[in-house]
Amino acid sequence: MKLQLVTNQLVRSLQQALQQAHSVAFLTSFVMKSGVQLIRPDLEAALKRGVKIQWLLGDYLYVTQPEALEQLLPYHQEMEIHLYYSNGVSFHPKSYLFRGMGGDQVIVGSSNLSYSALTTGTEWNLALDTEREMQIVEDAWEQFYHLFYHEQAVALTPSVVEAYQEAYDTYYRQYPKLQEAWVESEAIQLMYGFDQVNDDTNMEIDSSEDISPDQIQPRPAQQEALEALEETYADGYSKAMVVMATGLGKTYLAAFFARKFKRVLFIAHREEILHQAYRSFHAVMPERSGGFYYQKEKNHDVDCLFASVYTLGMEYHLEQFAPDEFDCIIVDEFHHAAANTYQRILAYFKPQFLLGITATPDRADQRDVYNICDGNVAYRLDFIQAIQRGWLVPYHYYGVYDPIDYSQLRWLGQKYDANQLLQAQLRKEVGQAIYEAWLHHRQSRTLVFCSSIPQADYLARFFRQQGWKAACLHSGTNPDERQGLIQQLNAGVLELLFTVDMLNEGADLPRVDTLLFVRPTESLPLFIQQMGRGLRLHPDKEYCTIIDLVGNYRYADLKLQALQGATGGTEKAKTGSEKSGVESLPPTCQLHLETQVVELLEELAKKRIPRKEQLRHAYEELRAELGRQPSYKEFALMNAMDSHVLKQEFSSWVAFLAWMGELSIEELTSYDRFSQWFREVEHTSMTKSYKMVLLYLMLQRGEKEWFLPVTPQEIAFDFYQFMTEKPYRMKLDWSDKKGLRFQASFEETAISQLLAEMPMTKWAGSSKGWATYDGVRFQFHVDPIEAELRFLYRMTQEICEYRLHAYFARKMEKIEKNRDVSKEPALILK
Repeated sequence: MKLQLVTNQLVRSLQQALQQAHSVAFLTSFVMKSGVQLIRPDLEAALKRGVKIQWLLGDYLYVTQPEALEQLLPYHQEMEIHLYYSNGVSFHPKSYLFRGMGGDQVIVGSSNLSYSALTTGTEWNLALDTEREMQIVEDAWEQFYHLFYHEQAVALTPSVVEAYQEAYDTYYRQYPKLQEAWVESEAIQLMYGFDQVNDDTNMEIDSSEDISPDQIQPRPAQQEALEALEETYADGYSKAMVVMATGLGKTYLAAFFARKFKRVLFIAHREEILHQAYRSFHAVMPERSGGFYYQKEKNHDVDCLFASVYTLGMEYHLEQFAPDEFDCIIVDEFHHAAANTYQRILAYFKPQFLLGITATPDRADQRDVYNICDGNVAYRLDFIQAIQRGWLVPYHYYGVYDPIDYSQLRWLGQKYDANQLLQAQLRKEVGQAIYEAWLHHRQSRTLVFCSSIPQADYLARFFRQQGWKAACLHSGTNPDERQGLIQQLNAGVLELLFTVDMLNEGADLPRVDTLLFVRPTESLPLFIQQMGRGLRLHPDKEYCTIIDLVGNYRYADLKLQALQGATGGTEKAKTGSEKSGVESLPPTCQLHLETQVVELLEELAKKRIPRKEQLRHAYEELRAELGRQPSYKEFALMNAMDSHVLKQEFSSWVAFLAWMGELSIEELTSYDRFSQWFREVEHTSMTKSYKMVLLYLMLQRGEKEWFLPVTPQEIAFDFYQFMTEKPYRMKLDWSDKKGLRFQASFEETAISQLLAEMPMTKWAGSSKGWATYDGVRFQFHVDPIEAELRFLYRMTQEICEYRLHAYFARKMEKIEKNRDVSKEPALILK
């Protein structure tokens, strides 16, 4: 196909492209019911052929019809559909991308997904292919993935559609004429209630600091983590995660560890992080060659390759490398590895070792990272421990009362309605309260975390009007100016830098000594990341001041969990009231809460939702994040609640799924028959892993045969192989006298005897008839009918895999706890 202008009947071009493609991406600012009805038969035909379809649509001005989302909802598990929350910022793309055996094609223009736009409407669309414009097509795919996996894009699920319907109805009750007009500029002025001001600030840029020679050797925290990684690698692990607080040098740690491998792939989601990592690796290994693989540059034959996840995650680029091309793969900001782009890369490559590094592995958009590294956390040091040991500066926290009444704002499942939140934030009295709090507690250089671009622009202008040097850094900032703004803040040329989701990760701001939070805390990991921007050591900084607006928003008390941490300090916090509820902090830290904040937190504590509802909320969030039903292991690893809570509130994982309404009528019938079996697998005692290893090996025989009789001799070699293929399994579980005999070589008689004496006999003796062992054969007595086979097998497998993981993770946790770091001397910053 040649370069072509399509002015009507675009649907014909889409239909033809769908017939030839193996991968499809739709990017539309809005979707109408008529458009879905028109294209649906072609989408269904493509799905039946196995075509991979991804679709990103927007909520901008609530033009997208809820009826259109309802029509797409049945396909949300067959094709990936994400809804982009524009937060009032213009979102107008109309692009259709196709990959096929005959080449790639991109159609970009004015046609959204409506009947009129695709057929007889007056539209202009330009279609081009790879033969003519290869680089443009590749750029289009990369930019699509940037948006598709952006944190503002959420998977389309029933709860998301329900929340959108509510927001849609409310919006058009408030602005009834907008549905007809859709006039962007007038609508934005109406929603935001302020005039846009173009205020360019001309400031000098200080030069960035060079890497000093003393940074080339591992620092104490890096040395500890490096030793733990070396031990992990020697124990036979092929995957591991290191959790280190922001500011401790995770990238340098990765470089030190990477020296033992010949070819290394470093993956990140932002080019700034890639360039920072390149400098760190070059400082540690100047003799190694390095290069980049992203939109502007694509190297291949280098020792250390620094790749953008969005570029490398595309099938075309992955196929430029052999699966065993790299000996070690390092994923920076590993909490992002849940995204499909990362998963595609990690599934393709087969390295000797996978290392994930992050400061915040728990919850939010990083929930299944434990599962990705098989639950193996080689080293963990949170920011509280780092402060205690002098590796980060202490903080002085000031909880200031937020005058916004968040109970009046609509909650959309995962965040507050952006338009309502903005209207509340852009009131003069709110800006004045923020300014007075900052003026009272500030130090010299302030980083301000905002909810949205309009809020950041508004507050920066407000502070400049008071005579302070302030600027904004967000996605609307010219990329060429971003590094300069960071340098100006470090140099003290700027006094405040207002940012929106730009400096949460990867930014080096050691001289920042004041953090100002003017956004509701909806994610504890994000709050910790943002805190880390101010805790980095610097000779001119004694402590970091944290000024935080605390209101009656959801989860407002989460941050106190982070501020207290797992600390062994004994001094009570210095607060504005005796009722702080905070009993201990590192001695060098301070926590001050205004009386209104203390009263507010006490009231929130009284209203804390019951544990069952907490589990429901956690499950629904995770399901929405994954776009599918999570497994037991995924839920346990990604959920901030203790997994024992689920067992206490429900008899088993399957009972919880039944309560959540996740089981079909047929599955509920099967659950009624096997509820006690699921409870048996969930609760059978395990002083060692042998019971679950036995069940795991029997499950490998498939859904029709796993419960049939087996002799110890038949399963002996598989058992030995499972226990010895990873040295850590022997190290953690073969501490008994019998175990010592099996570490050298396989002895069928000895292993068979162990199986008979331990898991088979013990399980048969305690299972109340679910398992039997007659001295020859071991068997599970579940006896399913044909219709029950798949459900019984899947649920049993999920519980087994979770319990195996939990067992070894618990053993590792005990070993880690025995390592007493409190007695080690702290570093004194002079």
